[in-house]
Amino acid sequence: MLRITMQDIELARLRLGKKSLSLVVVKNGKTIFETATHGIRGFLEAIELLGRELTRSSVADRIVGRAVALLCVYFRVSAVFAVIVSVEGVKVLEDNDVFYQFERCVPNILNQKRSDICPFEKLALTFATPEEAYKKLRVT
Repeated sequence: MLRITMQDIELARLRLGKKSLSLVVVKNGKTIFETATHGIRGFLEAIELLGRELTRSSVADRIVGRAVALLCVYFRVSAVFAVIVSVEGVKVLEDNDVFYQFERCVPNILNQKRSDICPFEKLALTFATPEEAYKKLRVT
């Protein structure tokens, strides 16, 4: 299982960089979702399309904060690669034993203007569980 996960996360990471995408999901050696949609919207699109098929997949995302990390945990993603990950995102992944890799860790994910913390990250700080995150984020 770990071997498949490592192959999948590497494939997702490479595809993310080569195609200038924002999100790639790989499972069992096959790309099952990819998008250039920025922000959490891309991950919410993947959830809408794939649902529980995300279980045991590997996710490569440009930006992983607490919100995306909670969604990864809820859908039982096996591995996560982030170009940028927040401290809170790392904490969620570690606390839930999700394998992860990243290029850069930052204190907070910022909004597009870089003037404040991302609104989804602020909202995610109020979630007690991954299930709560899913229920509240899917309707945003």
